[in-house]
Amino acid sequence: MATIVSISGVQYSGKWTLQSQAQAVAASTWPNPPIGTGYYLWTWGESGTNGTLGLGNQTSYSSPKQVGSLTTWYQITGGRNWMLTIKNDGSLWTWGNNSQGQLGLGNVTYYSSPKQVGALTNWLKVSAGYYSAAAIKSDGSLWTWGFNLSGECGLGNRTKYSSPKQVGSLTTWSSVAMAKIYACFAIKTDGTLWSWGRNADGQLGLGNRTYYSSPKQVGALTTWANIFPGGLHLLATKTDGTLWVCGKNADGQLGLGNRTSYSSPKQVGALTTWSNGGGGVYFSQVLKTDGTLWSWGYNGNGELGQNNTTYYSSPKQVGALTNWSKIGAFNNTTLAIKTDGTLWDWGYGGNGELGLNNRTTYSSPKQVGALTTWTQVSSSGGTFGAALKT
Repeated sequence: MATIVSISGVQYSGKWTLQSQAQAVAASTWPNPPIGTGYYLWTWGESGTNGTLGLGNQTSYSSPKQVGSLTTWYQITGGRNWMLTIKNDGSLWTWGNNSQGQLGLGNVTYYSSPKQVGALTNWLKVSAGYYSAAAIKSDGSLWTWGFNLSGECGLGNRTKYSSPKQVGSLTTWSSVAMAKIYACFAIKTDGTLWSWGRNADGQLGLGNRTYYSSPKQVGALTTWANIFPGGLHLLATKTDGTLWVCGKNADGQLGLGNRTSYSSPKQVGALTTWSNGGGGVYFSQVLKTDGTLWSWGYNGNGELGQNNTTYYSSPKQVGALTNWSKIGAFNNTTLAIKTDGTLWDWGYGGNGELGLNNRTTYSSPKQVGALTTWTQVSSSGGTFGAALKT
């Protein structure tokens, strides 16, 4: 019997393995690009002189505000006070802080409303770090731009770029994730894991603390599935559902029961039920396949959602619910969506980044409004929040 699989929100029927799906995207044998339904975009928090919220002004808001009236937003990611997005036609859009050329517009001008990056409509996946960006096109090629302080653009140098530059000539990149602080990680269609950029804490997983300005393979395994780096640490899952970590661990953010930093991947426990998550700067939030949410690491602002400010060096369940669906981690804030489409967040709220119409900090999940139509949250590096809804 044919199975139903989903790539980028579009369902297809057929007998496909995870690897063959990724290969099909890279080879452009699926619709070009395989983009699905678009959504409304909402933002909140601090805007300031950056125009971070994309609302055409420099006003900060402590509750969600709709960005225009379009229903074509498809994927969102946030850097340090700037945004990077893809629409469902495959076009790439950006706004906010542009001090390092991270908007990809060929300049260092700040914009308070969405601006298209070039004219191409074949962008498939995007990820934003503090001041740099990475994106994959529908042909499987990888592109980066921005600050490049530690070689995080993977271009063999530490030169700033204000427009997208291709990383090598390969067309076998499947997923990419910029760390919040000057490093980048990517998975190829063959399941191999690659990293480059800042490595002072061993976060690249290469067994050393050497900085690299071009991609380096992490080990020889071909079973990597998801990557979600934090500030100075990496979290990644394999196809068998195991969770692996490396990098800085001063606050217990690796979840290994200690505060020792590691420069090569270490498995978190023995469970095979980890799915995906979000890395904060000094903390971690990870979902399991049963819909439970787990957190650990720094908790000075209650960002772990444990109703306290206690640091944990091993995974702790957030409440007892089994209906958590999606997660995003900021500097000191967490955003999450449940399976019923409700939006929740917790942690530091001093800039209105929790969207709760105040500037209060919370150490346990609080619902944002009463809507049940939220579908995606951004993992931002700044003092604002963003989400998509139907």
